[in-house]
Amino acid sequence: MIRFFDILFSFITIIILFPFMIPVMIGLKLTGEHYIFYSQPRVGKGGKEFNMLKFATMLKNSPNLPGGVLTQKNDSRILPMGKFLRKTKINELPQLINIFIGQMSFIGPRPQARQHYDLYSDDVKKAIDLIPPGLSGIGSVVFRDEEKILDKIQCDRTQFHDTVIAPYKGELEVWYSQRRNILTNFLLILITIWILIKPQSDIYLHIFKDIPFIPEELKIYV
Repeated sequence: MIRFFDILFSFITIIILFPFMIPVMIGLKLTGEHYIFYSQPRVGKGGKEFNMLKFATMLKNSPNLPGGVLTQKNDSRILPMGKFLRKTKINELPQLINIFIGQMSFIGPRPQARQHYDLYSDDVKKAIDLIPPGLSGIGSVVFRDEEKILDKIQCDRTQFHDTVIAPYKGELEVWYSQRRNILTNFLLILITIWILIKPQSDIYLHIFKDIPFIPEELKIYV
């Protein structure tokens, strides 16, 4: 049933939003490195990699430049239109194609780069490997401003991500995998839309009162 809705709504959304994406594509073609889409290997269902699509917001060689796969405030690798596209999440819209062809779902665990996926415990991997990754989800909602969180960290930001953020993300994704159904997905879609309007909202805590407790080290950031 979830797959049926993914196909139906991704097709409808692509048709509706395509005219609005045309100016974005033209702008990207005329600026930066003159390419429109960025294809990035991510781990999907079954632990298999697929190419996740985004509008280009960073230099092509970004993962191999200082900063790696983690983006920071005022990152020099971000293209002229990149900051706006990332802030508004417009850069994620090409993933509607990933959803339509079955590589992703509207709601699910956020697809990770292999090196971040490998940070998860075997139990987390076993849970998320059973379902397709999502355009949004509980992990995406809680860590909607992950770049800002990392910018506030006084210690080694990579170490903080790997030892604090990643394990908690894993707990959140396991929580979702155990409650995956039409109602949970519908609520997460509504929450995603709401936090795009009200980025500082913690509405998810009031709707999902049984999500894993936020670690002490993270409470001041999320």
